[in-house]
Amino acid sequence: MATEQLLDVRGLTRTYRPGRAGAEEVIALAGVDLSLERGEFVSLIGPSGCGKSTLLNVLSGLDGPTTGTVSLAGDEGSLLGSIAYMPQADLLMPWRTVLDNAALGPQLGGVPLRSARERAAAEMARFGLDGFEGAWPSQLSGGMRQRAALLRTFLTDREVLLLDEPFGALDALTRQDMQERLLELWRDEEKTILFVTHDVEEALFLGDRVVRMSARPGRIEEEIAVGLPRPRTVGRTDLDPRFIELKRGLEAPLRAAQHSGGRG
Repeated sequence: MATEQLLDVRGLTRTYRPGRAGAEEVIALAGVDLSLERGEFVSLIGPSGCGKSTLLNVLSGLDGPTTGTVSLAGDEGSLLGSIAYMPQADLLMPWRTVLDNAALGPQLGGVPLRSARERAAAEMARFGLDGFEGAWPSQLSGGMRQRAALLRTFLTDREVLLLDEPFGALDALTRQDMQERLLELWRDEEKTILFVTHDVEEALFLGDRVVRMSARPGRIEEEIAVGLPRPRTVGRTDLDPRFIELKRGLEAPLRAAQHSGGRG
């Protein structure tokens, strides 16, 4: 089947100059090459501090590369506003109800408030938020807050979604529910997703490919095609011999990088 490259990163570096006098320049990313095909789900893993979040900040347009290029469908212009980005924290606005937090996604794209609310309301049940439209963020559990943030991200109507460890703070059962829910949404909406995680099992369960970054300065060290059949279900997929083999192969270099003291 023919594939189409959608997001392409070539020779990306990002360095920072600390504000204090005499401090050394920090190299966060060094020569990152990465591409995502249209409709692909790619998991991104790496040792703590390797620059995963820095990479997402650059891809989303919130930060600029020091050198290198980032292109979306062949366009190398600014990507700010062209890609949806869900950071680690849910960033729900405490003065907005769940419905109005979700409606912010289409609002940022220029949709009038009334229409944005109607679109958000129509999706509440699919995201497990039915009956919570009028609730405040402070009244929600961690899983419900993440569902609201995920709905807001999907409602931006961007083809590419960058998700930065969105389920990292959830308990095991809630996390599994969110993983399966995300796969259903990805399949139904035909989005292209780059998903950052520190959990190898999560990376393998979700992704078509797993991309592994080095310790800082971050670069792509390995790309693995998962090759497990879909649809996937927690409790079945992670018992597959192929899954176990891939997990072992990815965990070994991650442990080695962590023990070597690499930071980012």
